Amino acid sequence: MRPWSTVTIAGVGLIGGSFALALRSAGFTGKIIGVSSLNTIAAAVERGVIDVGLPLAEAAAQSDVVYLAQPIERIITMLDEVDSVVRPGTLITDAGSTKLEIVERAAKAVQRGRFVGGHPMAGKEARGVEAADPHLFRGRPYVLTSPDPLLEEWVGRIGARLVRLDAAEHDRLAAVVSHVPQLISTALAATIGMEPDARLVAGPASHDLTRLALSPYDIWRDIFATNTGEIDAALGRFIAKLEQLRAALRSGPAADFSNLKDEFERAGDAARAIRRTS
Repeated sequence: MRPWSTVTIAGVGLIGGSFALALRSAGFTGKIIGVSSLNTIAAAVERGVIDVGLPLAEAAAQSDVVYLAQPIERIITMLDEVDSVVRPGTLITDAGSTKLEIVERAAKAVQRGRFVGGHPMAGKEARGVEAADPHLFRGRPYVLTSPDPLLEEWVGRIGARLVRLDAAEHDRLAAVVSHVPQLISTALAATIGMEPDARLVAGPASHDLTRLALSPYDIWRDIFATNTGEIDAALGRFIAKLEQLRAALRSGPAADFSNLKDEFERAGDAARAIRRTS
């Protein structure tokens, strides 16, 4: 397996731009090509995120790696186009937030190249190459759906924590830890917004819990469309847990809120475990 000398980033936004910067920071000395809008390419070149911008066919044909960092539906539709122009054996990988539909499509579309599904579990509420950060992936899980020694090496070199999952299991777990939290934050911000004066007394808890509500809908639409069943199931479990807490609250002081105390202890243990892993 030859070392990477040329990498194409298709979609030079927050994730694609951060991946390019992270490669540079980790010692990659080859050429990085960007495929994006003219304005984005100009901004990315000016910031030193990429070396040059090119059309997809020209870029992919000379690359060892093609990194697809667009919205999910665009990744799915691009797989045929990318595979038709790459050299045999070229690695095609992606950063899509759901995996099953992408991996299933890649199994049919990618014949000349070889595909490894990927998802860096990192991001910001901001978007665009202006928000790109070489340290975005440090300490964060980076899921791969199949093995690739060189990609795995670079995942480690950029400071991410490699997690290997099949596509279906990724989507089930991502629904719990990423997709439902987005809906929770959206619902909470909308609820706070129904109280016009609530913002006057909003402190750190409100700021922390509504951060995800700043995320743009157009990115999340594709996530909801490609992981509906798992999100619905996880949301159902969360609503059931809220109803348990509500029932414990309604039990009142007569029960000394003992059920709530038990839930707080279990939740605290879970929160500490999450932080130890991360």
